[in-house]
Amino acid sequence: MRALPVRVDAVLVQALIAAALSFAHLHDLALAAGQDGWKAWAYPVSVDLLLVAAWRRLRSGEAKAAGWCWFLVALIASLGANIATAGLLDLDDVPAWLRILVAGWPAVAFLGGTLLAHGAPKPNGARATASEPPSTITGPEPTPAEAAPLSATVELPPAEAESALPSPVPPALVALARKVADDHRARTGTPIDTSTLRARLGVPMPLAEVIATQLT
Repeated sequence: MRALPVRVDAVLVQALIAAALSFAHLHDLALAAGQDGWKAWAYPVSVDLLLVAAWRRLRSGEAKAAGWCWFLVALIASLGANIATAGLLDLDDVPAWLRILVAGWPAVAFLGGTLLAHGAPKPNGARATASEPPSTITGPEPTPAEAAPLSATVELPPAEAESALPSPVPPALVALARKVADDHRARTGTPIDTSTLRARLGVPMPLAEVIATQLT
């Protein structure tokens, strides 16, 4: 199987090297300030996480002032550690003010991370809705003709009313219906009803009603 070509991003490699060096400097400074064990490793992690949280807030486009503020705070902490461990500071005799800054950094990082991660920016939809004033334009009032109910009864012309009535029943169908009615009376002793007649003949109900009137 042919191996897939691996693309190396020079900028990403440079960023990883710089992050590793800054991580080591922060660890060394915290260790020199009396934060031994796992605490010395937690300090560079807190600085890097604050940088990432501030970068994400800047990318989101909301509350850029807060994003830039905490980004500069984390950047100053990282640069300060790099400069302090470059030989300008005796790590075997760290001054008291630097020990105070290192000891107070967790509270600052916690505050900044909480504000950046759990900020509540206003949604764009709510802001757009609030900026639009309610419309006060009303449509024209309906005229009496338009306000009339649609369910008003419409009378058909006489010609259409007459055409709605069923056509004359063929004599053969009347004879068949009479035979069915007589058979029903012979079996049950009661005259046949319209529903039964319609079912036996297989005709529509209006036609069955007309046939029933001719059987009486």
